[in-house]
Amino acid sequence: MSTSDDVRESVKKYYGKQLEASGDLQTSAASCSLSCCPVPRSVTDALSLVHPDVTKRFFGCGLPFPAELDGCRVLDLGSGSGRDCFAFSKLVGPSGRVTGIDMTEEMITASRQFIEYHQDKFGYKEPNVTFVQGYMEKLIEAGIQRDSMDVVLSNCVICLCPDKRAVLQQAYSVLKEGGELYFSDMYASKVVPDDMKRDPLLWGEGMGGSLFWKDLIPLAHSVGFSTPHLVSASHIVVYSSELRVKAGDIRYASGTYRLFKLPKGSASYKATVTYRGTVADFPDQLDFDSSHHFKKDVPLTVNAEMATILQSSRFSPHFTIQMLDEHESSSNATSQFCHLNPFLLADRLGSSVRQCSKMSR
Repeated sequence: MSTSDDVRESVKKYYGKQLEASGDLQTSAASCSLSCCPVPRSVTDALSLVHPDVTKRFFGCGLPFPAELDGCRVLDLGSGSGRDCFAFSKLVGPSGRVTGIDMTEEMITASRQFIEYHQDKFGYKEPNVTFVQGYMEKLIEAGIQRDSMDVVLSNCVICLCPDKRAVLQQAYSVLKEGGELYFSDMYASKVVPDDMKRDPLLWGEGMGGSLFWKDLIPLAHSVGFSTPHLVSASHIVVYSSELRVKAGDIRYASGTYRLFKLPKGSASYKATVTYRGTVADFPDQLDFDSSHHFKKDVPLTVNAEMATILQSSRFSPHFTIQMLDEHESSSNATSQFCHLNPFLLADRLGSSVRQCSKMSR
């Protein structure tokens, strides 16, 4: 595949016509997600209410459901069958809005058929979900307004896009200041070679387009986002012997990261922050990511970037923040970010093989 258009057409065909259910995938990507903390009851309840025909055609690789979504405007990139969108519909409540965007006409048509079902299921007077056909590299062109979204979410679709910088740049553009990009995706243990990128099946399975995990950090910084925060990770099992041979020594993991659009010229000072215990589902401790666990009423010193995130995002009302006099110099050296390695976190949490393995094909 020589152009972005070739990749898009191949992926459209793969997901729109060739795959009937998540079980048709050749990896465990659609079934594995290991988090550092238990999944909130509100999320499991919301997912359980999604129509089974929608869930059947879910092809994600994680569980990108951040806390504090009530009343938010949410955009789901690569919404597919609409499973996550309908769950978000429940979580944002009747005052929130959810927009799903997907390039595949078959997926958009299928997801729109279930809007009224979920509206009735949740008891809403009006539907709060909209599905738009378009490209996640061209959100503005698809009609998504700049600075309009509180949260942009994605579940294992950025790996299907050849221009990842464009995706992140567009997400940054449509987010409000203090807004968040919270997404799960497939990552490679090393840079994927060009011959794998030209293989349509490897692209369809997310393997050909997976980003080397270290490259996410400078990519996020170049667009303007904060340093990524790793939330959860799982090893991905490749069932197909043919694909294992093609992949060689490259390993794959599912990683969920969160990135924030911070105010320009934010002060670079550390802070002492104290969680108030007021985020729904987290009365005693808020697990922000795999490295930051905020216990109620327990002061914790954080770096300047985290202090800015908590000050400027939707989490601000839930923290008491005291800025310190200690200035912090910024450094974007990737070597400092080993704690963001999804493969190391997956090792620590436990392999996904036992939880998600299927018979080899």
